[in-house]
Amino acid sequence: MNDSRAWRQALTILGLTTALRLVIGAVVPLFPDETYYWDWSRGLQPGYFDHPGMIALLVKGGTLIFGSTPLGVRFFPILAGSATTLALALTARTIAGDAAGRLAVLVFVVMPISAAGFILATPDAPMLCALAWTIWAVVHALLISADSDDAPGHASERERPKTLWWWALAGLFIGCAMASKFTSVFVPIAIAIACLLHSRLQNRYGEPGPYVAVLLASLVLAPVLYWNWQHDWVAFAFQFKHGLGDPKGGALGALNRELELLGGQVGLVSPILFYFMVRAIRRGLDPTPDGVRLVLSVIPIVCFCFFCYSATRKSVEANWPAIAWLPAVVLLASDPPMRDRATRWFRGGLGLAGTLSAIIYLHTITPILPLRADRDQVAKAWGWDQLSAVVDRNRGAITDRAAYNIGTLFVAGERYQDASELAFHLADKPQVLSLNLMGRPNHYDLRPTFTDRAKPGDAILLVLDDEPSEPKEIRKLACCFRRIDQREMVALVRGDGVVTRKRLWFLREWTGDWPLRTQPFPWID
Repeated sequence: MNDSRAWRQALTILGLTTALRLVIGAVVPLFPDETYYWDWSRGLQPGYFDHPGMIALLVKGGTLIFGSTPLGVRFFPILAGSATTLALALTARTIAGDAAGRLAVLVFVVMPISAAGFILATPDAPMLCALAWTIWAVVHALLISADSDDAPGHASERERPKTLWWWALAGLFIGCAMASKFTSVFVPIAIAIACLLHSRLQNRYGEPGPYVAVLLASLVLAPVLYWNWQHDWVAFAFQFKHGLGDPKGGALGALNRELELLGGQVGLVSPILFYFMVRAIRRGLDPTPDGVRLVLSVIPIVCFCFFCYSATRKSVEANWPAIAWLPAVVLLASDPPMRDRATRWFRGGLGLAGTLSAIIYLHTITPILPLRADRDQVAKAWGWDQLSAVVDRNRGAITDRAAYNIGTLFVAGERYQDASELAFHLADKPQVLSLNLMGRPNHYDLRPTFTDRAKPGDAILLVLDDEPSEPKEIRKLACCFRRIDQREMVALVRGDGVVTRKRLWFLREWTGDWPLRTQPFPWID
C-alpha cells in the first residue's frame, strides 16, 4: 500500500507533463474562445453572458505576471490542470496507497481529454480542478469512522470536528466549481443520491457536515447569482437554451447526436481506456461497507444520464461530460485489472492513449496530420496576427487621411470570435465591437454597443468572412451608412494551408439608424 518511490514517480510525471504543457501553451497561438475569455478579464465581473467569472480571474492573474501573451492567458489554467491531476492522485492514494496514486497520474495525463484540454484557457480548467478537490475532500469525510463499532456510518464525538472540516472544504471547492461552470452542480446532486442509496451513508444526513458544505458553496456562488439576477438570469437562460433547447431532426437526429456523444467520449478518453473506465464505474457499484466507491460511481452515471438526455434535444460538445471521468480515474487507479490478459490490454490502452496525446501535441506545434487547414480545428488559432496587421495598417491610413472626414473610427467583427481575436492582436488592444447581426448573442451584447457609443458621422472598419457575393451583414447595414467601401481580403494561413479568408469593409457616415437582428437579444421565442 505504501511505496514512497511510487509516489515520487507520480510527482515526477506530474511535474514533467506540467512543464510540457507550459511550453506548448507558450508557443501555440490563442484560439478564439481563449481570446474571448481574455477580453472578459479586462473587466472582471462575477458573471458573464456564457459562464461564471472564474476563468476570467485566472486569465487576469496570468496576464498580470506574463502580460497579454499566450503563456499569460494560459498559465493558471494549465496549473489548474496539474492541480486536478494531483487531487485525483491524492484521492486514489487515500483509498488504495501510493501505487494507486501513481497510476491515477499516469492514466489521467495520457488521456487526450486532459492532455489537450488542460493546455487551453477555458472554464473547464478551474471547474475540473475544483471538482477534483471536492471529490478528495468528500472521500476523506466519508472515510472517517466509516467502520465505527459503536455507530457504523456515524462519526464519533471525537471525530466529528474533523469530519466537519472535510465537509467544509468540500463545500468551498464545489462553490468554486459552480463559480466556474454551472454543470458542476451534477456532482453534489450525485453525491446526495449516492448517500440515499447506501444504508450507512444515509446516516450522513443526520450530521451537520453536508449542510455546512451546502451553505459554504452557496456563499461562494452568491456573487454569481447576484450578477445574474441583475442581468435577468442571462447566463442561466443561455446555458438552458444551449443544452436543452427545442429538439431538431426527429428521432434520427436524436440518434445521431447520441452516437456523436458516445464517439466523442471514446475519442477523448481513448478506446481501450474507455472500456476500463466503464468497467471501473460498474465495479464501483458493488456494495462496500464505507460506500465510497458507490459515491464515485454514481457521479459519472448521473452526469452521463443528463448528457444523454441533453443529446436528444441538442448536440453535446465532447468536453461537456468531462466531469464524469474524474471519479472514474480514481476508481480505475484504486482497482486496476489484475488478470494477465486484462493487464496487457490495460497497458496497451495506456500506450494507445499516450500515443494519441503525443500526436495531438505534435500536430498542435506543427501540422503532421493530413487535414485541410480549413477543416482542421487546431488551425483556427493561426492567422489572426496577419489579419490584425492589415487592420492596423488600414486604421492608420483612414485616420491619417483628412479627405475621409470621419468622426470616431470603430473596429468591429460580426462574431465574438473575430472581435476578441482582433482585440488581442491589434497593436493598441482596443475595445473591438461584435455586431452580432446574424449570429447568436454573446457577452458583447452586455457591453456598450455601436449605437450606444457612436454619433452620426462615425465610421466602422468591419471584418467579415470573405464571400463571393455581397455579405448579408453589408446588405443589412446599407441603410445605416452613406458610403460603404470594400477593402482588401486577407487569407489566414497555417503553413501552406489557408484556414479562412476575411474581407475588410469601410462603413462611413453613420446615419443614426440600425438594422434589426436575426437573433434578438434577449431572445424572443
